Amino acid sequence: MHATPASSDVFDVLIIGAGPIGMACGIECVKNGLSYLIVEKGCLVNSLYNYPLNMTFFSTSDRLEIGGVPFISHNYKPTRTEALEYYRRVAQSWNLQIKLYEAVTHVEKHRETFAVHTSRNRTYLTRAIIVATGFYDIPNRMNVPGEDLPKVHHYYREAHPYFGQRIAVVGAANSAVDVALETYRKGAAEVTMIIREDQISERVKYWVKPDIENRIKNGEIKAYFQSYLVAIREEEIDVQTPQGLITLPNDFVLAMTGYLPNFALLENLGVRIRDDEMRTPVYNEATMETNQPNVYLAGVVCGGLQTNKWFIENSRVHAVTIIQDLKRKKLSLQPHSV
Repeated sequence: MHATPASSDVFDVLIIGAGPIGMACGIECVKNGLSYLIVEKGCLVNSLYNYPLNMTFFSTSDRLEIGGVPFISHNYKPTRTEALEYYRRVAQSWNLQIKLYEAVTHVEKHRETFAVHTSRNRTYLTRAIIVATGFYDIPNRMNVPGEDLPKVHHYYREAHPYFGQRIAVVGAANSAVDVALETYRKGAAEVTMIIREDQISERVKYWVKPDIENRIKNGEIKAYFQSYLVAIREEEIDVQTPQGLITLPNDFVLAMTGYLPNFALLENLGVRIRDDEMRTPVYNEATMETNQPNVYLAGVVCGGLQTNKWFIENSRVHAVTIIQDLKRKKLSLQPHSV
């Protein structure tokens, strides 16, 4: 067991988020002798858990590895199920100190320490905070009447519930295209895509893009371009199109409109957000430290709304960068031998 301070003691590091990058930060703490705690509002690797059941990663398994634990996949690219099993094994191998199903509600700064308050009425004291919350937990809402109806889903799990149903898929990026194709092939009565842009996104996987374009061209999947939802009702939706407002019969709306970082948490921590289109948090790329001393960012959250910039494979290094900076700071505070 790795030493964990009592509730009245002070951690060197508190990590918010138990995704792969948050876990990598915890592993670096173990390697460097820093006391730490990982706090996660959901289950282990909660974002990956919420991915579609049959999802396959874009990356090969070796690029998803953390902590020197081999990730062996049965296929060239691993599945969601294999990833969940792998990260469980990593957590056990390193005996990571993680509090699951415990959300951070707010943080207070007290001189040289932070008081981190959680949904379980606990308070943890720490000298440094790493925000590794990803972006998949907060849906980007459409803000249209009826969005809160049970028929509207911002997450997609599998196609079976939509068999024989009239489906509206909102969006034109990878998630929307995958949902449209899978529900169409698994027996949805009708699949309609509602797309603000004038074409399918150029970022859609190159082997999938011709498939969706051909389904649309053949009329197997209906697409309304330069269009957006205006209202959602129990059995129909209103769509604003270039030709005017139309009403379509509908059973389910699958809003694949993207997700948001936890800006409220960043603002609570005093992290400055750039006033640009992507709302990029301010941080030092050499150390990953934000404008707030001893508050660091790791992983996808670094990109703000640009959620296609950072992935597991290119942000694993953030963990090493941050912990080395914290270790340097800690050593500099030690008394010099005479």
